[in-house]
Amino acid sequence: MESDTWALLQALMSLRKTAPPEYPHPRELLASNPYTPPATLAQSIMHSSPLLSELVVVREWLHDSAPSPAPLDPGATNGYWRFTRNAVLQGKRTGRMGAGLVTELDPDAVNRDRKERGLAPDDAAYEKTLLNALYAHVRAGQLDEAVDLCRKANQPWRAASIRGALLFQWRAIANEPREVDAMDDEDAEDEQRWRGNVRRRLWKKICSEAASSNALSPTERALYAALAPTTSTAGALKAVARTWEDHLWALVSLACEERLSAGLAEIERECFWEAGLGALEASGAFGTRGEGENGGEEEGEEEWEREVVHGLEALGNVQVAEGAPADNPYHVSQLHIILDRTDALLEAFANGLQEGTYISSPEYTTMTRFFAHLCLFLQMIDMPVSPYATQVILEAYLQVLEAAGQRELIAMYAGALGDNAVERYALFLTSLELSADVHERRLALTRAREHGLDIERVAVVTAERTIEKAFTILLPTKGPLPYITAMEPPPSEAEWLLVRSIEWTTFLEATYDTALEQANVILRYFLGHGRVQLAKSLLEMLPPELGTLREPEEEATEYMHYRQFFGVWEALARVAECEALEQPQMNKDTRAAWLSDYRTLIEQAREQVLKLLTTDWLVSDPETRSGGKSSLGHSPGRIKRPRDLVRIRQIYVPELIIRLHATLVNSRSRIPENLKHALSLVNVVADSRYRLYDAFSAQVGRRLGDYLGAVRQAVLAGLEGGGSDPFRILTV
Repeated sequence: MESDTWALLQALMSLRKTAPPEYPHPRELLASNPYTPPATLAQSIMHSSPLLSELVVVREWLHDSAPSPAPLDPGATNGYWRFTRNAVLQGKRTGRMGAGLVTELDPDAVNRDRKERGLAPDDAAYEKTLLNALYAHVRAGQLDEAVDLCRKANQPWRAASIRGALLFQWRAIANEPREVDAMDDEDAEDEQRWRGNVRRRLWKKICSEAASSNALSPTERALYAALAPTTSTAGALKAVARTWEDHLWALVSLACEERLSAGLAEIERECFWEAGLGALEASGAFGTRGEGENGGEEEGEEEWEREVVHGLEALGNVQVAEGAPADNPYHVSQLHIILDRTDALLEAFANGLQEGTYISSPEYTTMTRFFAHLCLFLQMIDMPVSPYATQVILEAYLQVLEAAGQRELIAMYAGALGDNAVERYALFLTSLELSADVHERRLALTRAREHGLDIERVAVVTAERTIEKAFTILLPTKGPLPYITAMEPPPSEAEWLLVRSIEWTTFLEATYDTALEQANVILRYFLGHGRVQLAKSLLEMLPPELGTLREPEEEATEYMHYRQFFGVWEALARVAECEALEQPQMNKDTRAAWLSDYRTLIEQAREQVLKLLTTDWLVSDPETRSGGKSSLGHSPGRIKRPRDLVRIRQIYVPELIIRLHATLVNSRSRIPENLKHALSLVNVVADSRYRLYDAFSAQVGRRLGDYLGAVRQAVLAGLEGGGSDPFRILTV
């Protein structure tokens, strides 16, 4: 049904979107040539009525979509009523006619005394099957096939009655526009022959009488009603209509025939084939039309159009015996397409989606796909489409695609959302969360460019939405300061989602500035929670080019400070690793080499820590503490930046000072001058230029008193070599 609907849409839209060919009015054709055949006049009548042209297209579509007629058992090899003929001949020879059988073999024999006499059972069954097959061929618009079937069944008289439906045509005398270059020999020969029914009006009258005759079977009556549909025979045609399409075909066939008959009746006195020689004698009198005559034709056309529209609207409630009902979504769509009400159709479906009317329907996925493509198709051919309906329907279809896991299609349909395209595709990318690896994420982002989306904006918005989503799950950065442990717990899904959010803005060099700012936000969060290893994992994911950025200056400086911190942290970790390598059984040379490495690592760590402590590490500029405009806007992560930086300093400045102090003091037995360095560190902490003492808090382990207690122990350690002067070690 969906493919049939698209075929109807394509056929009608092709007609509606192309300029109609210029075709002379029937009276103009007759004025120049009273011998113009009725078939040529019918074409002119059709071109003069847009609705009739569309109905003809609909009728052809109904023919193409009709069920294929079932193949008929070749009864032609049995001869004409073989069993009945044998019985009649036998009766004539014996003088005893069979009971209930006809006594003659002419085609009307059955109808003359239908109630008492008929055909032999086998012939009657074949006749019924033949009539059903003929009706099926006519229903499918296959008149030639129906005629061939009649001839094979040895019923040429029925073939002639079917061919009577063809309008009289004779190209040799018709004023038809033709492409001479395109005519081949066969066409030229065909042009000299005439075909069709010269007395079609008389034939139509006989068909109407046959369709109204109770002596014929319902199928045969419907056959003649289908060949020449009229208002009086519509009942016979509707009596065999089983499906909704059958009812539509009956209505359209009747409307086309009525309009054609009315058009030919208006000009019959001017046409030789209808009025004979009288048309030639009076041809001059009908050369022009008066205003009253024009007005009458226009009124008749309008009345006919109203009746057709009313009949089509009534099909929305027609009862069917087989197939999908009238309220089937495809039937509703087809009816709206025929009535040229696609905008109302889309509005109704969009409203139903908003109200949740279709969500439980088993056809929800299929219908959402169909209407989404209908919106896009109408947009492509510049047909008016409600923006509201398009937005709602495409959004619903995007949800269907997401649920089905068809990620490769999301960008294409999101791109049709206009102003909301970027936001909607970013929402989809955000929904991937951790289900897609980095390569799948890169591919999904690349599809945005393939379908006309701003890929840079998509990347930025996706990263923003992912960060926001993670922050709604994670604990806020507040409360007691965390303690730093060597063995951190594994990251949670929310934490890992926050880490991987940076991938979206690191795929493209054009979004590195945004990646820099977002990396700082994430690093602040993890360091503020004591998640050093997780923060380090994030730093290792970032492209090295981020370290070369100089703008925005504030973000670049903060990022440089984080890189500096992890350099210091790694230096202290190397010292601890080297210290653990010391073994009592080392020989002299090995111990000397180890001690040299140990001394070098401690000195490097000391220099790096001092450099960090004396360079305003993560000291927020007072002028920027109100927060500036950024890709994160005025999000909580941006506005509380100064507070987060203070928290990070309170966690790590005391940690670095105490850890460096402990490293220096613990190494005094191997490197005596380190005790002097440990006591010199006190001067740096106390220096008002650096205000490192402000970073100490009231929390146990981070109090200034805790550090001073460690200094006191270092001073006492300085007396281990003898003497009573605690500061002698500073002058040694």
